[in-house]
Amino acid sequence: MASHNNNGLPEVAEEGFKDAASYDAHRPSYPPEAVEKFLKHLKVADQYDAKIVEIASGTGKFTEVLSQRPETFAIKAIEPHNGMREKLAQKNLPGVEVADGKADKMPVEDEWGDACIAAQAFHWFATPEALKEIERVLRPGAVLGGIWNVEDYNKPQSWQATTKWEQKLNDFILSLEDGLPRFRHQKWKEVFDQQLPATPFQALKDTFNDRLPRFTLPLGEESTKWTVWLSEEALAARLNTLSQIALLKGDEREAWVKVFKEAIRGDDVERNENGEILVHGVTYFFWTDRL
Repeated sequence: MASHNNNGLPEVAEEGFKDAASYDAHRPSYPPEAVEKFLKHLKVADQYDAKIVEIASGTGKFTEVLSQRPETFAIKAIEPHNGMREKLAQKNLPGVEVADGKADKMPVEDEWGDACIAAQAFHWFATPEALKEIERVLRPGAVLGGIWNVEDYNKPQSWQATTKWEQKLNDFILSLEDGLPRFRHQKWKEVFDQQLPATPFQALKDTFNDRLPRFTLPLGEESTKWTVWLSEEALAARLNTLSQIALLKGDEREAWVKVFKEAIRGDDVERNENGEILVHGVTYFFWTDRL
């Protein structure tokens, strides 16, 4: 079982994300088209002064997008990682209140939020306890949504990579299993399915034990494809923001560097006139209404 620190984060995540400045510099923002669709599904696009709870805000990659919107959202940005939270607070984003907390224990009033968002993070805390807390902070009919930027090199195994070189990197990353949940495992969806009783008797029992479904099913799901040109150095830096890559040392680090160098010399690597590499990915998002 993975060890956790006092803030509830797995030690691997705490250590892997300790370089908050590098994470903030090299992780991508979100495509405007995807953001617009996502916020419409959350019923807050064009809703001025809507109240948004953002869980695991990190350094604020998605918080910045929200704070720059014309709706002037009121945002409570919750982040347990000290370094990331400090980096977010330093940005002094308009309409954003930054707070220490985690998905199953948020310093937010009952039924405060019109929407709850987890960007690049829901897989870390997809538990019944977190769903119960998210339900508490949302008003009835509000929407919970999760959004991820997913590069081909970090995709679920069942997804098709656009190129052989990105699949080569994906194969290596998939081999780095440490027992912790990642988006690519797709197990985060199970917490929603667990809301459903297996038998009529269980449904009756759940009714008396306050275990009724908290969010609607099936989940709404959508994705938007994108590409970006990155130098070899920028691509290596972005890959190193993955906690499992960041923690590689010694022989494991050497093996990773070898795979990376071989991959970007592949015959299907597309480069522009500046020598930058074309990287493929999708922005995936889901949404579900609070009952």
